[in-house]
Amino acid sequence: MSAESIKRASAVYFTLLKDKVIDESSEHFQTYFDPEVRQTVLLLADESGTYIIESPKRIQLVVQPTGSVFATNFTHMKEKHKQIETKKHFHLISVVIMSFLATIDRNQAAKIRTKREGISYYALERSVNDLIMNWDSILKTNPSFGEEERIDMKEVVTAWKYMEVDTDDYGIKKGNRRTRIGLIAIAMRLLETEGLIVILDRDDIAKVIPKTELFERIEYLYHDYDRYELLKILMTTKEDMHAENPSN
Repeated sequence: MSAESIKRASAVYFTLLKDKVIDESSEHFQTYFDPEVRQTVLLLADESGTYIIESPKRIQLVVQPTGSVFATNFTHMKEKHKQIETKKHFHLISVVIMSFLATIDRNQAAKIRTKREGISYYALERSVNDLIMNWDSILKTNPSFGEEERIDMKEVVTAWKYMEVDTDDYGIKKGNRRTRIGLIAIAMRLLETEGLIVILDRDDIAKVIPKTELFERIEYLYHDYDRYELLKILMTTKEDMHAENPSN
């Protein structure tokens, strides 16, 4: 392996570390597919606990769940995202994000619709509320629900039920992390920061548009994780089978 190949591979890898994604318009995209460069980039990724996702038009860098020098624990996430106050909020935000992913990852029709029309914050709030109320109903007959999946269902349900429900005065409420819509806004900003969604503010009602990068990450990475599929099933309620158009 030549010094020149190592230099080129380093340029590709550190660009990925900085930007997370390299698309076909970048000079680094073609460089990456040089066999020696690709082998070195994959080695760098493996040694640092990161993972390369390759698709026809872009490559992405993601952090492996464990063993990464770039992994962030809850404390580090709190430092980066000041809105996340406690682990309770962190768990709720995780549920919101997972509910969103489950919504767009149902079938091809759902993917096309959400890429075209997006999903409003209010639709997400209704979806999460239906989900958590369903969990609340299950807990009444099965108090150990969620233990096998290592999810504190009781804490999540209680925290959500006692959060302030937003009024139609969205412009005032959207920045308030103590409201349901405020929590959803925080969750979506986390995805926006990663370059996975676009947030549109149409008539003061925010909508989320999933980017191609997110669908590629779901297809090439998340589908390989059994826990993702398990959580996606947990995020499904009977009402989902007959859900209204989530863009409204």
